[in-house]
Amino acid sequence: MKRCSSPDHPHCTVWVAPGEAQCAHGHRQPSGAVDVLGSSFEMLKRVRAEGPARMPAAIHAPPPRPHLHVSGFDPRAAGGRQAIKLELRGMPDDAPAQLTLLLESKLLPMGAGQLQFARTLRGDWRPVFVEFSSRGREHGQYRVDLEIHARHPARTWVATLVLLVPRPDASLGEIHQTYLSTHKNVRISADDAAIARVQGLAGGGAMDIDIHARNASIAQLNLDGSGGGKVAVGLPTIAWDEDLIEIDLPAERAAHPCPASTGCLVYAEPDAGAQRHVRLFALDECVLGRCDTVGAEADLLLEHHGAQGPERDGLTRRLSARHAVIRPARGGFEIEDVSRYGLLLDGTWPGKHAPVPLRLGMRIELTASIRGVVTFVVTALHAHALTLHRVDAGGASECFVLLAPGVVPEPAALGSGALPRAAGMPVLFHRDGGFWHLDPASGQETPIGPATVLDRLARFTGRVRFAASPRPEDHAEHTGDRRRTYARLVDAYAGRA
Repeated sequence: MKRCSSPDHPHCTVWVAPGEAQCAHGHRQPSGAVDVLGSSFEMLKRVRAEGPARMPAAIHAPPPRPHLHVSGFDPRAAGGRQAIKLELRGMPDDAPAQLTLLLESKLLPMGAGQLQFARTLRGDWRPVFVEFSSRGREHGQYRVDLEIHARHPARTWVATLVLLVPRPDASLGEIHQTYLSTHKNVRISADDAAIARVQGLAGGGAMDIDIHARNASIAQLNLDGSGGGKVAVGLPTIAWDEDLIEIDLPAERAAHPCPASTGCLVYAEPDAGAQRHVRLFALDECVLGRCDTVGAEADLLLEHHGAQGPERDGLTRRLSARHAVIRPARGGFEIEDVSRYGLLLDGTWPGKHAPVPLRLGMRIELTASIRGVVTFVVTALHAHALTLHRVDAGGASECFVLLAPGVVPEPAALGSGALPRAAGMPVLFHRDGGFWHLDPASGQETPIGPATVLDRLARFTGRVRFAASPRPEDHAEHTGDRRRTYARLVDAYAGRA
């Protein structure tokens, strides 16, 4: 069967049996005519030969953008307490079930805060509330910097809110005019039995305002008033969406092979004028104090050195258990007297609990009442390190290098900031929880540990080793005491036998 193919009647659709000269309507069929559409049997054969029908490609909607929905902000509450609601929306599906929110703003107590976002069983996120007070604050706009941190894998999103603290005598129109001028595409929401109103004159200008009313709330919009004038907006609370920007975190460094915050460089045969022990400290606050055999309270332990060496008694008792504190500050280091006996800086007592910046060449004397107990000189001062050399009888025994944790030395600053006594010492710094050596010529960084061959590194001379303890000689002394005690016990047992 085929359809009518008469050229004079192209719209005829009557079926014609094979071999017939005309269709049922009398239209003459041309010889050798071929049905363009083909018979139904031929059409089914073609469809089956083409295989299963191809489904159209799925249309993937763009992923939702991560953002914070901020609501409940009332700029009229000048001088009072407020609580704004933060809702996390549009987060990726692979985000951890718990995220840490860090906030920083002058409006917050102590200038910062920390909250936790937790994902519910429904897949959304439990909102958090940020409380603050504008009492005593200067009117104007205040930034609130936010960071959202995820672990495993490590990801970070950031955003910045701008909150308005108006003048106490500001009108509602002035408040919202100022606020809306700095926030484009503002959404106005009425949540939890609140009322949102927009009243004014139609034609007063383009207004990009989205108004929502939920949970028994009321939203009123009236822009066809009869009176003239500009549009006035009066709302109890304001809500808006703040986009979250994901930042690219730097790749994590490899762990240090020998994590330590204190250590010591032990020279087996120190050169003339050098020290046998270079004690290393990388602490946020390094406490200087008396070296006690049991229960020492300081980090950097000190003893008075006499003609015969260190003296645990005598003038050492004039040092307090916590005598002074040295900490990194303002691109350098500072010292604070916290002792009973005081200290002298270039011959002057600075006063108790009064931090004083250290200077290159400054002389530090412990104590203020008796001279010569312990005396230092600042021989090197950089942003990453402070070097103290003893200028008393203990000068040949030890010196001290205090490092600022996480601060890498600047090559341009290494050529200055050191007295001749410290200019040739190795360049050390502390990072990733351990000590590092820096070659000033090549810039190569080498982690330092007990297995490091130090005499191959720049500025190391003679036989030297690293110990992950600031006073390795104390451990050796205690080990020797135990061995001698054990030997006496063995001898006594042998004598009885």
